[in-house]
Amino acid sequence: MSRASRQLREVVFVDGVRTPFGKAKGQYAETRADDLVIKCIRDLMRRNPSLPPERVDEVAIAATTQIGDQGLTIGRTAALLSGLPQSVPGFAIDRMCAGAMTAVTTTASGIAFGSYDVAIAGGVEHMGRHPMGEGVDPNPRIMSERIVNPDALVMGKTAENLHDRYPSITKERVDAYAVRSQDKTAAAYAAGKIQPDLVPVATRSAEQGWGLATTDEPMRPGTTLESLAGLKTPFRAHGKVTAGNAAGINDGATAALLADEETAKALGLPIKMRLVSYSFVGVEPEVMGAGPIPATEKALKQAGLTIDDIGAFEVNEAFAVQVLAFLEHFGIADDDARVNPYGGAIAMGHPLASSGVRLMTQLAASFEERPDVQYGLVTMCVGIGMGGTVIWENPHYTGEVA
Repeated sequence: MSRASRQLREVVFVDGVRTPFGKAKGQYAETRADDLVIKCIRDLMRRNPSLPPERVDEVAIAATTQIGDQGLTIGRTAALLSGLPQSVPGFAIDRMCAGAMTAVTTTASGIAFGSYDVAIAGGVEHMGRHPMGEGVDPNPRIMSERIVNPDALVMGKTAENLHDRYPSITKERVDAYAVRSQDKTAAAYAAGKIQPDLVPVATRSAEQGWGLATTDEPMRPGTTLESLAGLKTPFRAHGKVTAGNAAGINDGATAALLADEETAKALGLPIKMRLVSYSFVGVEPEVMGAGPIPATEKALKQAGLTIDDIGAFEVNEAFAVQVLAFLEHFGIADDDARVNPYGGAIAMGHPLASSGVRLMTQLAASFEERPDVQYGLVTMCVGIGMGGTVIWENPHYTGEVA
């Protein structure tokens, strides 16, 4: 009796794109969420003409609030509406902020296993149309049996709780971090480093007519420590978390193309990153911002690496305190040049389920610029008390400084 053979394969990040991110009720106020995803998928295929559309084996699209134009198994409907053949299946994912990250790791696992050769993974969040928590019905036992603290359902309160856990992270430190994020994003735009992976989106407004979204709307270049110092602390009287040192309420979409390495080479597709390991870990929901710490420790252990092996970091800036807690834990300076070199979500925005692929796209850009860096990671905190980390290898690594 013969036995089927099976072996794991190398998974590579071929390409990634995103829409410019918008403010809630801003440039995408009258644009559908699924149209943002469709735009990304179409652009991925346009940018990679050597990929026959029928070779896409799966489309996984994440959304945190799976309702309205973010519902109806959005991975499948977006695949059909983007012009992919009817033979291409799709599904939807929800892991709150780590939706797109989970879409990548889930399809990557299928590629490694041999079930897919090529997959599209991404995410969307139209927070202006679908605020976080719309239509949900939390089980009353969460509160009545004290399974979690009520703070767990308010992200800003979890950030204040993280400040309590790290008293060394002062209001001045988080505001200084926020200023650096704005400055780095402005500098990255000025140097043309963000634009290559942005998909321009036609927008409409009943009052203003048609427009074209080409840049991230939440950016506040020229932000100063003085301007941040006077902002309200809405989650706690005399607290530390403000609108200036946290990501806003945003709209946007992302999509990435993944493949096994041999298929990518056979089809003439670029290889921007090689997957090393990934990990998701749960933490107390009241301090969900601590999630990236154990997730990173676990992913490093799986890969046989240490934090010293990581030469590039993309840490999602849901809140400045959460980034600084991660850095403090690993003994990394607040202003370490390896961390978020192009800025982050405090400036660009954080449309929940879409952000994981933005981090990966920016890490891929770092890898291309830095052949001296062998390994990099993307990490993010996740609502309801989780963290996710993905470690990637730089295919351009030579060990020599560019």
